[in-house]
Amino acid sequence: MILSKLLHKIPVLETFGNLDSEVSEIVFDSRKATENALYVAIKGTVSDGHSYINSAIEKGVKTIVCEVLPENLPEEINFIQVKNSSKTLGKLASNFYGNPSENLKLIGVTGTNGKTTVTTLLFDIFKNLGYQSALISTVEYRIGDEIIPSTHTTPDVIRLNQMLAKAVEIGCEYAFMEVSSHGIHQDRIEGLHFAIAGFTNLTHDHLDYHKTFEEYLKTKKRFFDELPETAIAITNADDKNGNVMLQNTKAKKKTYALKTLADYHGKILEVDFNGMLLNFNGKEFWSTLTGKFNVYNLLLAFAISEELGFEQNEILQAISTLKRVKGRFETLKSDGGIFFVVDYAHTPDALENVLDSINEIRTKNERLITVFGCGGDRDHAKRPEMGKIATRKSTLAIITTDNPRTENPTEIIKEIEAGVEPQNFSKYTSIPDRKEAIKMAIKFAEPKDIVLVAGKGHETYQEINGVRHHFDDKETIVELYKLMSK
Repeated sequence: MILSKLLHKIPVLETFGNLDSEVSEIVFDSRKATENALYVAIKGTVSDGHSYINSAIEKGVKTIVCEVLPENLPEEINFIQVKNSSKTLGKLASNFYGNPSENLKLIGVTGTNGKTTVTTLLFDIFKNLGYQSALISTVEYRIGDEIIPSTHTTPDVIRLNQMLAKAVEIGCEYAFMEVSSHGIHQDRIEGLHFAIAGFTNLTHDHLDYHKTFEEYLKTKKRFFDELPETAIAITNADDKNGNVMLQNTKAKKKTYALKTLADYHGKILEVDFNGMLLNFNGKEFWSTLTGKFNVYNLLLAFAISEELGFEQNEILQAISTLKRVKGRFETLKSDGGIFFVVDYAHTPDALENVLDSINEIRTKNERLITVFGCGGDRDHAKRPEMGKIATRKSTLAIITTDNPRTENPTEIIKEIEAGVEPQNFSKYTSIPDRKEAIKMAIKFAEPKDIVLVAGKGHETYQEINGVRHHFDDKETIVELYKLMSK
């Protein structure tokens, strides 16, 4: 693409060189620089991309976008000075790939919990309605029928535009994507045009990155603050932060709720491990999903679908055929009558939601055994909170490892144990080896008991000291139960 076209509608401070130059691709990592590429120098948290300008030029880059110009400007290189390189990258990427987010309806879902479920539900709903769509989620990326392994909840903005451009190319009319707080803060959604933004909830998470809850809140709010007037913002009115998201948005405002008045209102009529009978805006239907938190997820998906112009009856018909999202309240029932629930819950709120959902279903004649841990190199403050919740709401809690990463698993477990209340000391044990912890739960369980294995959900690995080892909770349960029931 010609450089002058690439800079269309992008504010620049100064330009040096030939704006008629051809640009072969855009990179922001000098190691990936190629002949005739455009290199964007970004000031990161770890390193400053301006330090690698010469390295990029040596690899054949002919155009540099930067905030600070080098002292000596080589004549054969084009330099574009901008106020903010990170934000400019998003607009460059959108221009380079033909602004694909403007050529389909892009729906972004943000919040602490439920993003993956809502976006996946939407993708499946629209597939059932007969539409080609794209999905960008924690579990996987999908473009029509093509499945691509996921690397980040919100990929970098170049990768995003590549996938959206491919979606447009194959005829997709909709794209559903998770919008993470990291993605917002790091400008990974800059330059994208959202038709609808949905908010699930906001609870304690990612404070290792954002440092304070207020900063985490502000980051999420920024997504809504920057929406255009043409967009629609749909938030959870039952969450105290739902209205905060709407305070400064220019978008059309809509709400959904179970407890309060809202544009989209839901009610649980019946619930068990096989699913729920629900009522949305006066219409009854059955869903194979279960748990109150999933009612919120379904309600948001319902609201978004209707705002996109579909009839309530056809949406609910599509919803009633949906299967559960992988690793989200997935249930297995053993030959011996033990119920297993595998869930991605890895925050205090998510763990409490799953435990509450199970406790609402069970008759209390069954015991509830919870296996869980906390990830290493992440928010320390949530660890004792999760210890308190798990032991308070379970018959027995088995504290184990999640993804310890570079931390000592024993130290993580100690921090979780610190939150256990004295009256619940007899209700937990600690087994650092996750496989042995699941084995202990199976050994302890009797017919009709419920075993919740929380924290990893869809993940098929366990990260220890920077190395990912194969580990799948669901697979481990099946393997161990078969071995132990022989």
